[in-house]
Amino acid sequence: MSISKESELIGMKKVSEVVGTTLKLMRAYAKIGMSTKELDTYGGKILLSFGAKSAPYETYDFPGYTCISVNEEAAHGIPSENKILKEGDLINIDVSAELNGFWSDNGGSFVLGKDIHNHQPLVDASKNILNKAINTIKGGVKIADIGYLIETEAKNSGFKVIKNLAGHGVGRSLHEEPENILNYRVKTNQERFRKNTTVAIETFISTKSTFAVELSDGWTLVGNKGGYVTQHEQTILITDKNPVILTESNGMWN
Repeated sequence: MSISKESELIGMKKVSEVVGTTLKLMRAYAKIGMSTKELDTYGGKILLSFGAKSAPYETYDFPGYTCISVNEEAAHGIPSENKILKEGDLINIDVSAELNGFWSDNGGSFVLGKDIHNHQPLVDASKNILNKAINTIKGGVKIADIGYLIETEAKNSGFKVIKNLAGHGVGRSLHEEPENILNYRVKTNQERFRKNTTVAIETFISTKSTFAVELSDGWTLVGNKGGYVTQHEQTILITDKNPVILTESNGMWN
């Protein structure tokens, strides 16, 4: 979305604060022995309290208010009463919503309780790479160059990237141009980030896989070669200097 007036910026800040706060509260609410359905219901109530509508529920008829992926699930995990959270689980929560005609998107992976399966290095790599990528983005920077940075940093950390999941423009709908802010470089892509636009930047860092494949439920994505995937995402406003992180209320880097 291109921001051309103050009211648009205010609208994007409001919805971004809502999704960021919801993500932060859900992460704190997650407990061992809780079902992902209970966690999702909690998130849905928070969105409702702000007057916001769940983006995946409204847009795609997703069977939940938020996407909650656990362990081998890479993305789009369906909340379920039968999916019970355990010590050391790798959890990803992705929260996106609409408020007053504006849309925003954020997500994050974390380890529940003690890191008994050694997932924390993957989580840290994903967060740190996203931070570095975002702080490199400004108007005029090639989208492909950010993809190259993400993939290079992942390799240097001993990990891979998922190539068919990507960041995207966001604002007046959940997915806008640019549609594919990939985690690797496509040399033929000459598109550049534009000043005063809002985009959702996401890292998809993995231990083994390079592509995400859909399970028979029609939603859940897993890695094509197994292993684990972490995702971190922020909605930002691009400037000619450092971007404004609109979803900073999620406390991702605190």
